[in-house]
Amino acid sequence: MKNETTLYMLVLSGLSDLPSLQLPLFLVFLLVYLMTLTGNLLIVLLICSDSHLQTPMYFFLGTLACLDMSNSSVINPQILFHLYTEKRLVSLEGCMAQIYFFLFFISSELVLLAVMSYDRYVAICRPLHYTQIMHWKACVFLISGTLTFGMMFSLTNTLFLLELKFCSSSKPLQSFFCDLPQLLQVSCSDTFINEFLLLFCAVMFGGGSLFLTLYPYIIILNTILKIQTQDTRSKAFSTCSSHLTVVFIFYGTSFFNYLDPNAKDSRAASVFYAVLTPLLNPLIYSLRNQDLKNSFKRALHGLKIPQGGTQFNI
Repeated sequence: MKNETTLYMLVLSGLSDLPSLQLPLFLVFLLVYLMTLTGNLLIVLLICSDSHLQTPMYFFLGTLACLDMSNSSVINPQILFHLYTEKRLVSLEGCMAQIYFFLFFISSELVLLAVMSYDRYVAICRPLHYTQIMHWKACVFLISGTLTFGMMFSLTNTLFLLELKFCSSSKPLQSFFCDLPQLLQVSCSDTFINEFLLLFCAVMFGGGSLFLTLYPYIIILNTILKIQTQDTRSKAFSTCSSHLTVVFIFYGTSFFNYLDPNAKDSRAASVFYAVLTPLLNPLIYSLRNQDLKNSFKRALHGLKIPQGGTQFNI
């Protein structure tokens, strides 16, 4: 039987092998990270400070922004460190910890998108009962259930991951951060159970959540087409299109990576759903949401510099 020494450090393949690209990539990812934090934090602050936005819809949107900031903070600092130092080593324990938190935030966001779809269904198709159905206790319960699901999903996959062995002969991790499909590829243990669990979760939970997210829109679309007022119809279309755009971007890129991790463009898909999607979410919602635009204008209007003075009146 071949004797293998246990591997405690993993090597990431990174984004590029060209030294001349390390600094430009560092600057680009630093800018993306700062914009992600700024955009999502701005949405959270607007929702918390503006009474017009303290509704279930924006409560869920604020939660989405918090998940995006957290998810981005799990991935981007490591990417920036590796690009700056040109070192791609990561400890096995640190890699598994990153996978746990990344799966937690990703799976929680997956369920949250379904919750936001249900909220839009109740608001558009049952407006007279909206306040009775989507009261604050129900919102807190839905968010608690979302986070609980995310914790159980990530914990289950991570516990099975702890049973694997990684040997000194393992090849580099074909990713720029610790992601589950690529980590399974470099294990020297039998990963059949882990791969089956990953595929089962992707099909059953991912596919089930996608169905629960998209099905209400069949009823929503039928209801919107019956609305007589053009302004009301346009506002409903704008809100729903923003949500659907986020759904298609998130599911499209993540399914591409988790269902086919051996694809040549898997790293490009990983960049999109792990790095760019948290940046695009606030842009999509803020550019297409009139309430957020008005709230931002009111916030700017509340900061006035008096003539001859330098202090702010808030």
